[in-house]
Amino acid sequence: MAIRAVLWDIDDTIFDYTTASRSGMRTHLGLEGLPVAYATVEGALDRWSEVTAHHWARFAAGETDWAGQRRDRVRSFVDEGMSDEAADAWFERHVAHYEAAWSLFPDTLPVLDLLAADYRHAVLSNSSLLNQDRKLRTLGVRDRFEALLCAAELGVAKPEAAAFHAACEALGLPPEEIVYVGDQPDIDARGAVEAGLKGVWLDRSGTGGRPELVRITGLDQLPGLLRLDTRFGAPVTFG
Repeated sequence: MAIRAVLWDIDDTIFDYTTASRSGMRTHLGLEGLPVAYATVEGALDRWSEVTAHHWARFAAGETDWAGQRRDRVRSFVDEGMSDEAADAWFERHVAHYEAAWSLFPDTLPVLDLLAADYRHAVLSNSSLLNQDRKLRTLGVRDRFEALLCAAELGVAKPEAAAFHAACEALGLPPEEIVYVGDQPDIDARGAVEAGLKGVWLDRSGTGGRPELVRITGLDQLPGLLRLDTRFGAPVTFG
């Protein structure tokens, strides 16, 4: 059965989240001051990435809510004794610098343009609708996607099959007619495959491995992959 739609992840897939996060936090720490627990800015940035991943996983597992994961990230990073109000204020000041650094990857718009006529497009993200809708509108691409689904509103997150199936229902297509593209091999590509979709791991860093997954190293390889084998038979690796 031919692929009729592309379902997209956002962060570190079409949007350069890692660069924006580190750049925004670097600016934020320059104004706020380096918390006493850290000897260097680079060490602090690495720690922020660690606590973000940890508390996002808790959010995805339903252990905390959207506001809670933000506060917990700040407390783990700065001071476990911070009040809700202080943690919220610290995070909002950080967000202003993070958003100032937002940008799409250079290959995003060219590939969306190439695929626009032949495939339908939607987004499935492990974030919140308010957050991701605003992001896509700010970046000027919200109108490229006919549906936007997020874990906070769905009540279920990738890699759970129910999250992928909700997107299939929104598109009105069976899973086998949809390909999911994301930067995480397990949460995105493997999760999609186990839910009955076709999965593509966008391995921008060239990590490699995982021969059981279809892997590309840049979005510019996606149109050729889709047109080469829309049935996605044996795994295909580029790069």
